[in-house]
Amino acid sequence: MLKLDILVLAVHPDDAELGCGGTILKHVALGQKVGIVDLTRGELGTRGSAEIRAEEAAAAAKVLGLSVRENLGLADGFFKNDEEHQLKVIAAIRKYRPEIIITNAYHDRHPDHGRANQLVEAAAFLSGLRKIETIADGKPQQEWRPNLVLHFIQDNYIKPDILIDVTEHWDKKIESIQAYGSQFFNPEWKEEHQTYISTAEFYHVVEARAREYGKAIQVKFAEGFTSRKMLGVENLFSLK
Repeated sequence: MLKLDILVLAVHPDDAELGCGGTILKHVALGQKVGIVDLTRGELGTRGSAEIRAEEAAAAAKVLGLSVRENLGLADGFFKNDEEHQLKVIAAIRKYRPEIIITNAYHDRHPDHGRANQLVEAAAFLSGLRKIETIADGKPQQEWRPNLVLHFIQDNYIKPDILIDVTEHWDKKIESIQAYGSQFFNPEWKEEHQTYISTAEFYHVVEARAREYGKAIQVKFAEGFTSRKMLGVENLFSLK
């Protein structure tokens, strides 16, 4: 069974690339096993289709060097933070037994993002309760609770609790985003519907946010995360 160091549980294919692609790349380069479980297929997106986005997600996974990527197939736009959905996310957490989970923002322009945050937070806690039973491959799963749950920052500005230098991995992060040719600016995509994220200018917004966070820690590009849990370091010299 594959055990992950970091599991990204993101609601739409491309959320992980946008929110924490650099952090994924950085930790893969450090020898960590990182995987993504997308909660939905993004089937309600204005452009493309669930099938196209699945192909794009697979291409992005190769760029990121993921150990695994799968999709839970929850209903885009209509999933709930209830027992049925929590059990599906719990099963994914217990399957990969990550030390760290990264998920969507507390709140955002897209209502799915905040709802996914609440779903994953609840599932991460409940996954540690042994009296909650889940089955995988016909066998009972053991309880598992990650040490930390972090949330990346998306469209809405949220003050981060921690910043991670991703300068060395910025170009690869952009490459992973560009794998989603149906969603983001792609001059070869012949489709009439332009969306909030499909303009060339959207890349400038992504870069500007990363430059702003980078400036705060004296690097070129950084990604920001929030945490409901207090964060600590071994000593003051571990701080940047």
